Amino acid sequence: MTVSEVKVVTGPLADPTGSTRDDCAVIALKHVTREYAGHGGVVRALGDATFSIVAGEWVAITGPSGSGKSTLVNLIGCLDRPTAGELKIDNVDTASMSATELDRFRADKIGFIFQQFHLIPYLSALENVMLAQYFHSMTDEAEARAALVRVGLGDRVSHVPSELSGGEQQRVCIARALINNPPILLADEPTGNLDAANQKIVAELLQDLHRNGHTIVMVTHDPEMAGLAQRRIALSHGQVFCHPVSGPMVTLRRSTDRL
Repeated sequence: MTVSEVKVVTGPLADPTGSTRDDCAVIALKHVTREYAGHGGVVRALGDATFSIVAGEWVAITGPSGSGKSTLVNLIGCLDRPTAGELKIDNVDTASMSATELDRFRADKIGFIFQQFHLIPYLSALENVMLAQYFHSMTDEAEARAALVRVGLGDRVSHVPSELSGGEQQRVCIARALINNPPILLADEPTGNLDAANQKIVAELLQDLHRNGHTIVMVTHDPEMAGLAQRRIALSHGQVFCHPVSGPMVTLRRSTDRL
């Protein structure tokens, strides 16, 4: 079975107008803008973004390089703050938090799956997973082992990253993201560095996590991976084009693309 054969059934997440229901939004942006000071003046990386993501939804964020995807991910992941507008995660306005409070909130609410893995090279797979627990002020080796078993690495717990394949390293990342049981998984190009066989494994793991209730926000350039999501949020030049829940998923084209 190829990645394109894996399907996700969209649940009853829409109201009659096709918009997300505010009562179950776990991520909500209202007129969010992020600007940076550049050599030539102010650069607007994200402009007036307004949308919400409901609990248990799987959303793909797409768009060409430079469209604002990284900025949006940093904001949703509480790694950055908006210049203007309101951002709520699990109905909490993150702008009101101190840096320390935001660090703890992020650890509680969001699990990160990175394209570049970001594993500590001299720590074993087990220790890399337990490191996420340490930053959460607790460690439980049995839970860390169970997380690695869940992603199919029960026999690789003592291996350091250099002894693991790219797909195995990504699965360690997924186990690390899951260890604190966050309600939101933020996946940045989770299959970007993987071959076809490992892309399938990771896609099926994400499917399983979604079926078990995780909200997944996934940045991807891969149309097959994007096709697994229930909805697509497409970015172009810092502007957000948010397809309604249960609506068609349309790929935006650059102006230079051939129609």
